[in-house]
Parts: sequence; structure tokens; C-alpha cells
Amino acid sequence: GQGPRTWLARGQRRGLSVPVGPEHSLDLGGIFPPLATPFSPMQEVDYAQLEGNLRRYAKVPFRGASGGVCALANVLGAPLCQLDHLCRKGHWQEARDLQHRLIEPNTAVTRRFGIPGLKKAMEWFGYYGGPCRAPLAPLSPPQVEELRGAFSANGWL
Repeated sequence: GQGPRTWLARGQRRGLSVPVGPEHSLDLGGIFPPLATPFSPMQEVDYAQLEGNLRRYAKVPFRGASGGVCALANVLGAPLCQLDHLCRKGHWQEARDLQHRLIEPNTAVTRRFGIPGLKKAMEWFGYYGGPCRAPLAPLSPPQVEELRGAFSANGWL
């Protein structure tokens, strides 16, 4: 048949090239959905978010994956590596404390200000994100101050 496994196996043999034709498509959205942090900036568990994450995770067709796509790693790579290290060593209280300091800046460079916010934060930490390309616009001065607040309130600036 033409089920997902057959298509993926054939795609792997072809170097994951996308077949031509309207009957073929590749939707990775259901394979590994994004999971947002279940903590609020006030260090409280957001049970609605946690429940949503559990529902999304239950739909993942495989188990054992680790990792993530972390925009914040472009800015605060060392603290994120430290968070991973603390978790692997079982230092849960230290990991929790660090996680809570990362929540607000992470939200700021993802959901709140997106790519323009990430590029501005990269500048502050000595990296080059480059100018925003259309249709994205750079942050306005009030947005820059709000972004700065998310980092400074958590001890990063």
C-alpha cells in the first residue's frame, strides 16, 4: 500500500526527496508536535498547558526522542546546556530554578516577539542575527524595552 511507512521508506531510499504529483504530501505536523513549557512566569504549574502537552505527546507515534528546537539556544546556549546537565544528574531543584529563569525570555523570543525579538536579543549577547527580512519588521522601541525587561528581570542582562 501507500501508507506512511511505505512512503517514508521509499523517501529514505531516494534521499528524502519529495515525490512529484498532487497525490503525494509530507506532513510532519502529527509526528512530533511542539510542546510548550507548562510553567507560568510566576513559577506556577499551568495545568491547562500541561494537560494539552500530555494530549499532544500521547499522539506521538514513537517514544524515546529527546531534544528540541530551541530559539533561546541562539541567545542563552550555555544556560540551556546547564539545564540539560542538571536534569541528567538529577539535580531537580537547581534545574527547576534555572528553568523558571528561562521561561520568560524563551516566551519573549518565540511567541511574543518571534524572529525580530530573537534577532534583537542575539545582538545583546554579542551574536549577529542580521536584519529582519520582509514582511517582518524590527521591534519598535517600546517592544525592545519590553524584551529587555524579560531578560533583565530574570538576571540575564
